Amino acid sequence: MSNSRDEIIDVGHLDPGFRNEIVREPGGERFMRCFSCGTCVAGCPVAGTTERYNPRRIIRMALLGMRQEVLASEFVWLCSTCYTCYERCPQDVHIPDLMNAIRNIAVREGYVPPAFQLQAELLRDHGRLYEITEFENERRAEQNLPPIQERAGDVHRILVRSGVLEEPEP
Repeated sequence: MSNSRDEIIDVGHLDPGFRNEIVREPGGERFMRCFSCGTCVAGCPVAGTTERYNPRRIIRMALLGMRQEVLASEFVWLCSTCYTCYERCPQDVHIPDLMNAIRNIAVREGYVPPAFQLQAELLRDHGRLYEITEFENERRAEQNLPPIQERAGDVHRILVRSGVLEEPEP
């Protein structure tokens, strides 16, 4: 009987340089210090609620060179940045910083979770994450507050210059 976690790893698809790329990324400098003790998992509130997020497993996969599996996965986005692992790690591996480094590589290579894509679209279209309609501005006027103007053009230019969006201004 096979365990659902039993998988065959095709060594032809491993990228041995992936670990060095992570180390060069800001936040990934301490990546190679990890010796998989599991302390990070023991105190992690996210790992306690879902098996999908396991910092120890993510680090192991990255060390093995499983670039595609790590970057395309949704589990690197689950870190809540609570810093419990950071405080407890005996090797001083800054896991939240490491997850940000991996996320930065993922974004550069086009792996962006749908929730973040939706946020970028809202910022592009409205200049904020929440559309302000006439109703909201009427309510603000009732409370003697100034109306909120959409400044999507300014935010759109920032998103284009930062590389988040590649399309022309709406």
